[in-house]
Amino acid sequence: MAAVLAVAAVLVAVGLYWFQPWKLWQDQTVSEALPGAGPSASVPGPGAVAPPAAGRLQIVSSGRLISHEHTTTGTVKVVRLADGSHVLRLEGLDTSNGPDLRVWLTDAPVKEGVAGWRVFDDGKHVSLGRLKGNKGDQNYPIPADVRFSEYTSVTIWCARFDVSFGAAALTAV
Repeated sequence: MAAVLAVAAVLVAVGLYWFQPWKLWQDQTVSEALPGAGPSASVPGPGAVAPPAAGRLQIVSSGRLISHEHTTTGTVKVVRLADGSHVLRLEGLDTSNGPDLRVWLTDAPVKEGVAGWRVFDDGKHVSLGRLKGNKGDQNYPIPADVRFSEYTSVTIWCARFDVSFGAAALTAV
């Protein structure tokens, strides 16, 4: 009987570690300002074609998140900063918390429903790091060697279960 209880305890511990169910009731909100968005900086709206000038930011591409495995909403923007570097900005993000969530730039098409849950690790992707919080506004630096023409979408990817929580197709602005 003691052996059965010991095995059951180990299985429960492994299950809790793997699934981390408590995260379903924990939210982490992040409120980051856009780098360089001070009083003299501005972000041109859609249709603006002027190259970034000193103190200016430029939206390169954007998209709206759709839900996959978990209800996910918000917008995604690739922003060129005044220094020429790029960040991926999540604005108004609202998704479930989960184990091992990542932000990926990918070359996969964004598909609605269950068909889109598992496509993002089939091709090219660049991990921009762990998701900082499941709610709010946050920035992820994009490596300088990323060629934007090769990446057409963003996913909130659960590396633990190889599934997308939500994704956005990127459209050039």
